[in-house]
Amino acid sequence: MRPSRTLTLPGPALGLALGLILTATLPVKAQEQCRLALLLALDVSASVDQAEYDLQINGLVSALLSPEVQNGFFNGPGPVALGIYEWSGRFQQDILVNWTLIETQADLIGVTEQVAAATRTHADFPTALGYAIGFAAERFAEAPSCLFQTLDISGDGQNNDGFTPQAAYEHFALNGVTVNGLAIGGASREIELYYEDEVIRGPGAFVEHALNHDHFEEVMRRKLERELRVLILGVLEELEE
Repeated sequence: MRPSRTLTLPGPALGLALGLILTATLPVKAQEQCRLALLLALDVSASVDQAEYDLQINGLVSALLSPEVQNGFFNGPGPVALGIYEWSGRFQQDILVNWTLIETQADLIGVTEQVAAATRTHADFPTALGYAIGFAAERFAEAPSCLFQTLDISGDGQNNDGFTPQAAYEHFALNGVTVNGLAIGGASREIELYYEDEVIRGPGAFVEHALNHDHFEEVMRRKLERELRVLILGVLEELEE
């Protein structure tokens, strides 16, 4: 088992202050450059019942609109491009939100309205994680030009249909994409270990663990805040090279 890969990050106040300082001091062109293409993938396989699906949808909306996550979107150098899809079986991937450049609060609200209006299209297919990751490669091929690309994939089960996540990484164009995980599972945390060993990928990749779907909103908020905050520093390093 690989050790968990984590980063030491600044607190929310320091992260916000750094974002404001960097945005003020970077040239206009750098401030306008998309810093991150962030793709969120939600598990809607048969192991997720309707009540749990609702917790995911409502939790994602609340997390995106939280002050901490909004600070991450709007106080970094350059905007973030956001896309969202659902996944389950081999050929069951459905786009909830096409790539949207988040430049204003209205942009973010528009995305959350699309998520809130989503209707679940599949409920009886297995967990094809490899196919879900392969689908992400197609989405990134259509993403705006951004300095970094991150796939944020959540799920409550191990791959049980089709090729594995490792096979997806071997055969799909995902070089340079960081893959983080949100593992939803019980007290044993077995699913978290599976995501650490088989799913996450790239420098600084990490897994956040939700005990169950009731904790999805809290963990999604923390995960988004962490992903958006670290990119403030990452963009500065990229621009200085």
